[in-house]
Amino acid sequence: MENMNKNEWIEEIKKLNINLTEEQIDKLDEYANFLLEYNQYTNLTAIKTKEEVYLKHFYDSLTLIKIANLTEGKLLDVGTGAGFPGLVLAIAFPKLEVTLLDSNNKKIAFLDECIQKLKISNATTVYDRAENYTRTHREQFDFVTSRAVAELRILLELNIPALKINGEFLVMKANVEEELNQALKTIEILDCKIISQEIFELPKNGGKRTLLKIKKEKQTLLKYPRTYDKIKKKAIG
Repeated sequence: MENMNKNEWIEEIKKLNINLTEEQIDKLDEYANFLLEYNQYTNLTAIKTKEEVYLKHFYDSLTLIKIANLTEGKLLDVGTGAGFPGLVLAIAFPKLEVTLLDSNNKKIAFLDECIQKLKISNATTVYDRAENYTRTHREQFDFVTSRAVAELRILLELNIPALKINGEFLVMKANVEEELNQALKTIEILDCKIISQEIFELPKNGGKRTLLKIKKEKQTLLKYPRTYDKIKKKAIG
């Protein structure tokens, strides 16, 4: 894999029809610097260089524009970690209201500092487990996303309850084919429908990526999500 510097990154995101202001670019650059500095004493990411951050975190996060119109609405990022893709999307799309959910308090502390430091007004953090939060915040979001957090059947049960009817679950995976075949029944039981699938390679030999858009067609039954141990023990379908 080759690295991607900031100027190369700017040119690549233009190909995604994303044109950021100087202020947005500066905020993302400051985000990258703060992430790498913080990462020296708190484990946030395995990525150690700024060039890798631009490719593997910033570019990768913005590829969601391939399958969804994120210019406005409410988005929940489940298992956001150090803010990917949620915080990147909040900076790139200032009319998008982003909720960053994670059960790791150290990562939430980092995000709180980062949001304050960069003066980001359209992102908020939540320290909670996914099944607790989505059970108590049902049908509230236009978009829910998760990047490489868990197996697809698990993510579906955790995330779908938080979506409004006609809302979109945006799945980010390296390779989803086997998981998707296993999840077809789960998707049906949760009254959802696969709308689109994008398979592509990241620039600079950065690896294969798959994006999946799943639309919620009906209100989710109140029995979902179950407790995490039950979800993990036996997936729906």
